[in-house]
Amino acid sequence: MTIVVAYTPSEQGRAALQAAVRSARRSREGLAVAYYEFGEADDGLAAPSEEDVRSALAEADVEGLDVTLHRRSMTDIGEFLLAVIDEVSASLLVIGLRRKSPIGKLNLGNAARRVVLGAPCPVLAVKDGLRAAA
Repeated sequence: MTIVVAYTPSEQGRAALQAAVRSARRSREGLAVAYYEFGEADDGLAAPSEEDVRSALAEADVEGLDVTLHRRSMTDIGEFLLAVIDEVSASLLVIGLRRKSPIGKLNLGNAARRVVLGAPCPVLAVKDGLRAAA
């Protein structure tokens, strides 16, 4: 079995990666890193390069883990993550969430909601700022 992590070059993405690495070590499972563009095209944001992802993995200390990379090839992030989950027979998906206002906390993002409701495996949602926790 494999743990899938949705990675973006953000505080949320790094928190999710750290949590996924801890889970993979505890369960002795592989780690599949799904990376993709985030934000609107107008924001000038781009998907991280494979080199960026490998740098984040080195920082997360994945030595000894079986790691595979999966770059977004579909326009819908939710569909992409569900496809990766299916492809690797994931036992867990780890996603990072942004902190929001008290009212905003009631509103899970569209892609996250789609994945949480559609995933055939448990989903661990990690808040930013928790990188160093346990």
